[in-house]
Amino acid sequence: MKHIFLVFITVLQLFGGVVKSPIIGLDEESGEVSIKVEKIDVGVSGFVVHEIAKGKRIILANAFVKSFDSASKIAKISVSEFDTLSSSALPNGKWSVKVGDEVVLAFGYTRGVLIAPNEEIYHRITKNSALQWVHPDLFATMLSYNGHPTPIRSDFLQMSNDSSVGLVFIFLQNKVYTLDVKSFKILAITDAVLEQKEVQLPFYTRVEEIDAAWWGEGSSRLEEYEPHYYELMIEANRDNKELYEIVKASGEKFKELLEEFDIKG
Repeated sequence: MKHIFLVFITVLQLFGGVVKSPIIGLDEESGEVSIKVEKIDVGVSGFVVHEIAKGKRIILANAFVKSFDSASKIAKISVSEFDTLSSSALPNGKWSVKVGDEVVLAFGYTRGVLIAPNEEIYHRITKNSALQWVHPDLFATMLSYNGHPTPIRSDFLQMSNDSSVGLVFIFLQNKVYTLDVKSFKILAITDAVLEQKEVQLPFYTRVEEIDAAWWGEGSSRLEEYEPHYYELMIEANRDNKELYEIVKASGEKFKELLEEFDIKG
């Protein structure tokens, strides 16, 4: 378990505090902005902050790291509409993202949720970590309210917004995948050789039953643990060669998932 503990320490060291940097470039055609930062991983999410008056700031847009050049220390940031705090009671403005605005990344990276197949694996992974763990019971309760016995990407995003969770960890076939909960980009893959005696669907939780909606995505009950979570990760990581090789080596059962990748070369 030492290697699992070390990866959590690494996460805390890298993202124990948020990363802040002013926008130094703006490409209006692509909708991307540029910042200079010592180091950042592709997929790390955050938001853009604009100062509307002295001492008064507003969040203008969601942001996530699209690319990082280690030589120039320039990160390209994709921005999109920020609607997390949308309310008709809040004032609206016509501000737009511009050079000089501040990009805030890795917000909430000290809080995480673990998706695990059973209670023993959940406790063995979480007990030696200094991360602030949000218990999966809270996630399961939210899924029941949404009528989603099978969790989908929007459920993870909602959990992030409701509980200020920045990271999601998924245990699959003796590995722990660390993902940014909003972009669902894989930040790290860590070996975790643990015996999987049983599987609780859709994941370990003390919530006895998750209510199902009449129809729609996520309303069907999950039949198998691994294929679903692999598919969720592949959707956001189609060009991830390491994930591709892992799925490829996992056997005939997962062969169809290989067609969802976009691996060049």
